Amino acid sequence: MINVLVTGAGGFIGKNLIERLHRQKDIIVNQYHHRDDLSKLHQHLSNADIVYHLAGVNRPAHNEEFVSVNRGLTESIVNYLSAHHKTPKIVFSSSTQAASDTPYGFSKKTAEEILKKYSMNTGADVTIYRLPGVFGKWCRPHYNSVVATFCHEIAHGGTIEVHDAEKMLELVYIDDVVNSFTECLYQEKIEATFYYHIQPNFHITVGELAQVLYQIKDVRNSLIIPDLSDKLTKYLYTTYLSYLDDNNLSYKLPAHKDERGRLVELIKSRQAGQVFMSTSRKGVIRGNHYHHTKVEKFCVIKGAANIKLRKINSGEVITYTVTDQNIEVVDIPPGYTHSIENVTDDEIMVLFWANELFNPDNPDTFHMKVQRDKTDEQKG
Repeated sequence: MINVLVTGAGGFIGKNLIERLHRQKDIIVNQYHHRDDLSKLHQHLSNADIVYHLAGVNRPAHNEEFVSVNRGLTESIVNYLSAHHKTPKIVFSSSTQAASDTPYGFSKKTAEEILKKYSMNTGADVTIYRLPGVFGKWCRPHYNSVVATFCHEIAHGGTIEVHDAEKMLELVYIDDVVNSFTECLYQEKIEATFYYHIQPNFHITVGELAQVLYQIKDVRNSLIIPDLSDKLTKYLYTTYLSYLDDNNLSYKLPAHKDERGRLVELIKSRQAGQVFMSTSRKGVIRGNHYHHTKVEKFCVIKGAANIKLRKINSGEVITYTVTDQNIEVVDIPPGYTHSIENVTDDEIMVLFWANELFNPDNPDTFHMKVQRDKTDEQKG
């Protein structure tokens, strides 16, 4: 068993790290919170194999708290360990601000030096992460994360203030931080350095950040999902959703209705096309058209249907009878005119995927019957 102590357990990084540690096997997790008595800290230190020292303040009411918490708590940990000849591995969450002359930066730098001296005197394994802006779920808005503040305000219909749109932000995502931290459980220190870095890290201006988050908010109107192949955009999208209120997790979709049934667009992507669904009443046939470049996938999820296809330069009709009892996908290649017919007495429901967004100015959709009648055959 590995005994783990997490200081600052109630903070943003602490909560995410503890959730991960609880899923690890053979680990006992002890927590130290900012209002706990020092005796509890000492009790956990006496048994710790690894200490994740995450506790700290960066926006206290008085600058003296930088010294009492960021430096003072670190001194308390080192003094107790030294006095009792304990040398657990220590992982310390510092900040890139440690290189600055601010009271906060100075307090973090001082804490780093205390830990480095302890390591050199005792041989203890000390790993220091100078973290840039960390973002992700459970980060407190209006504290020290512009991402958290922007997400919270935009998700709640508030306004954000962009004082310097060109200011460059350096960011790392919480899951990447936690991944790197948990790797420290089992890895021996091999580099001749105290400092480690989180990868990947991202750079984005404040103005670009605001623009991306407003685009994410607009998904409910446009239905267009941002490019999630871009890792930063993917992380910002998941982070934004975590700031929605519990009573605001659903949204209605417009339905296009006619005598055949309904058609509802679900998700759109400029990179991956779009997903939509339709319902069709008894006897309804949809389609009877072909595409030159656009391809589609049909999937009947309620009822039964005949999906028919024919190469536009051939007379042979291919029929797939599909039902909700054996879910399958039928690919619609280009150059095949195709149709789908409800062959039940009830309404059917079909999911569709197209590889491109519908463009009314260039729909790439051309009418042609699949099942040709005698007149059509004579013309052909």
